[in-house]
Amino acid sequence: MTRPRPEPRTGLRRAASMVGLAVLVAGCQPAASEGGSSDSGTMLTTAADTIALGRKVVMSSGCGDCHGGTSNPGAPNWLVGWREGTEDTLFAAAFRIPTPMGVFQTRPRNLTPDNETGLGRFTERQIFNALRYGLRPGETPDADITGATPGQGNYPENPKYLAPPMPWPAFRYKPDIEIWAIAAYLKRGLKPQVNKVEPSEGPPDFWAGLYGMFGATGAMQTPAFPTDREAALPPQ
Repeated sequence: MTRPRPEPRTGLRRAASMVGLAVLVAGCQPAASEGGSSDSGTMLTTAADTIALGRKVVMSSGCGDCHGGTSNPGAPNWLVGWREGTEDTLFAAAFRIPTPMGVFQTRPRNLTPDNETGLGRFTERQIFNALRYGLRPGETPDADITGATPGQGNYPENPKYLAPPMPWPAFRYKPDIEIWAIAAYLKRGLKPQVNKVEPSEGPPDFWAGLYGMFGATGAMQTPAFPTDREAALPPQ
């Protein structure tokens, strides 16, 4: 079997930086049919508009640096995840997460809509909840989450979180319309590709303790503007 090449060094650097952040820090209805507008003022009136926005957000957010293809949606490995044969490469080393509980090998998932090896078996809401709250879609019901306390408002009693270096603590600050657009693109804007990724290693609590220690769990809570480090907006 031909040994796959690791991602380009630019991708490695970004992956490594996200690992560092993960270690140091830890870290509405779908717009597809209803339309709406993004923060940039772009009107989303059709499913095609939403999928196009999702594609743009995925490309500009570095998703392909870890999940495959860097920023090229035409790459053969676009978003197919960890590939067999990468275990001994620098790419794999970037996903070994040191924690007080030991070092864990994490593996970027297949994000294409293949039913068996990708995201095809999950709903767009489950994908939304993964990006907004960091909840693993395979262990989180298809439900509208309205609370941040475990066991309340459809927030799981024992939440299981996506492994670092998945940057969901930053993604959760994206506008809802962008996260729904990402979910639409991953479900309906990609062709399914078969690539089975072995589960990531992790602590028994599925990272809850590590993320909770730094306040990265629960709902998005944006600090009031301005903070002491920000300049107040000039009067209108």
